[in-house]
Amino acid sequence: MNTSATPAYPQQVEISPDDLPLHCPNPSMDTRSWHPRVFLEIEVTGEAMCPYCGTHYVLKGTPNPDHHHA
Repeated sequence: MNTSATPAYPQQVEISPDDLPLHCPNPSMDTRSWHPRVFLEIEVTGEAMCPYCGTHYVLKGTPNPDHHHA
């Protein structure tokens, strides 16, 4: 098995409005592979990509307009 072909991060992660504000790395990622935390804007398009690791986030559902962002 070639472990170098295994991505360090998931290629796509689905999140719900309850997960906002979105940041990467997310809590489910392996702590040995973390990079600096970056907040990602996903509310307008429903998608965002982390500039550090390339993880693609997809928003499932509609954000609550009363939700406050950090």
